[in-house]
Amino acid sequence: MSCYRIAVISLKGGVGKTTTTTALGATLATERQDKILAIDANPDAGTLGRRVRRETGATIRDLVQAIPYLNSYMDIRRFTSQAPSGLEIIANDVDPAVSTTFNDEDYRRVIETLGRQYPIILTDSGTGLLYSAMRGVLDLADQLIIISTPSVDGASSASTTLDWLSAHGYADLVSRSLTVISGVRETSKMIRTEDIVQHFETRCRGVVVVPFDEHLAAGAEVDLDMMRPKTREAYFNLSALVAEDFLRAQQQAPQGHWGAPQQPQASQQPHQPHHQQQMPPQQPYGQPQGQPPYQQPPQQPQPQPQPYGQPYPQPGQPWQQPPAPQQPQQQPPQPQHPPRDPRLG
Repeated sequence: MSCYRIAVISLKGGVGKTTTTTALGATLATERQDKILAIDANPDAGTLGRRVRRETGATIRDLVQAIPYLNSYMDIRRFTSQAPSGLEIIANDVDPAVSTTFNDEDYRRVIETLGRQYPIILTDSGTGLLYSAMRGVLDLADQLIIISTPSVDGASSASTTLDWLSAHGYADLVSRSLTVISGVRETSKMIRTEDIVQHFETRCRGVVVVPFDEHLAAGAEVDLDMMRPKTREAYFNLSALVAEDFLRAQQQAPQGHWGAPQQPQASQQPHQPHHQQQMPPQQPYGQPQGQPPYQQPPQQPQPQPQPYGQPYPQPGQPWQQPPAPQQPQQQPPQPQHPPRDPRLG
């Protein structure tokens, strides 16, 4: 297993679970520029496949059948559809009589296979907690996101979900979970959203309020550019909260798991996984990762300066002050990346 797994769950249907999965995945894909995948594990005719333009009729059941032959990213790509954000999804069958065959064992095999190619995987789970695949969803989850609505009924169902999980061996997962209060209307006076937020803040790691948005309410393809600014900001904040957990997952990961620390070799820098929250200074293009800083030719002994003026010595070796400059130093070419928010890792 080599990925970070996010499970989005709710006891009730129609509360924004699939919308949250898609919007969160699209935001992560846009901001992190990683390969992000969302899969539909709903046994009751999931609708995740309707949130992006379908590029294939293949479903997650087809992928299960093909697992023995999936050895590369392009092998898997034949089963996914990709949104403009870069988010990829694997749809489920629209026929409930067929999709119920996707069970716990199938889910674990799918995650094991997909985790070799995708660093972050989101699971749009079904409603309820007792269907077969849900055991695997909860057991493998690094991050749990519970969806609530700004109503007494919705908040009560979400709170009951947390109670059940805590009573069945998932108390640690609950304490690290996030709650999304979805579809909050600014003009609503039936219930104080602040009261719901305060309740879940005592039970979860964080709470995000997502305002009502006409684009998302349509239930069609999700386009980040079509969202209201406040809605897009809410999903950005949710992404930042998710990213805050990456470091914990890396530290607790066994060897070979997503983010597991690698043993550095004598002639290399320690490998830095690309999911950690604090990214190291970027190396110039054309320079292999883990190698010493680029040195000028002998006639120009002045070494290239490291970003922010910090030296980058070899592991276990003291930094040697470079010779006095003989000519003005040259700046290394800078990667042509857009700036990224540090909260997203």
